Amino acid sequence: METQMRDPQMGLTFEKVWAALMELREQSKDTDRLIRELREESKDTDRRLKETDRLVKETSRSVGGLNNSLGELAEHLVAPNIKEKFNALGYHFKGIAENQRIENEQGQVIAEIDILLENRDYIVAVEVKSKPKNADIDNFVRRLEILRKYKDENSDKRRIRGAIAGAVFHDRVKSAVLEAGFYIRSKQE
Repeated sequence: METQMRDPQMGLTFEKVWAALMELREQSKDTDRLIRELREESKDTDRRLKETDRLVKETSRSVGGLNNSLGELAEHLVAPNIKEKFNALGYHFKGIAENQRIENEQGQVIAEIDILLENRDYIVAVEVKSKPKNADIDNFVRRLEILRKYKDENSDKRRIRGAIAGAVFHDRVKSAVLEAGFYIRSKQE
């Protein structure tokens, strides 16, 4: 039995090669079209992401402004009678200062105090929040430390006390404020 070897080129004709090339050309056109569509979709996705980013930033600014407004409202509700409340405790403050800033040597603000009451012997710094949280207490402790250091550098040896005022206090936050040694002033009191 004789084995016949087939020539791999046998059966190939010009027409078959031409048809294969035309099919590759069509596939190439389809691939190019898909690439163009993907690029357009990518541009559209980029445009949408930029718009989403813009909306998120705008919303953040609005929410931040609302938080600031709520904080200012709380300060305006607390400030008018806070002096009288402390005077009833025997402090005898004559004046009140709001939104006091402590700056470093470069003029950068390193701490802000919402309300500051002072007399000959005491300084009472008051932090005002619409709804105080535990993190606010820790932050306030750091600002009081900065205030103490600032006063020491200026040979001011008056005793510094702290108070946190708020419209709504959760019991655990109220306990933490008292444990930190601060006075507390809430809407309920």
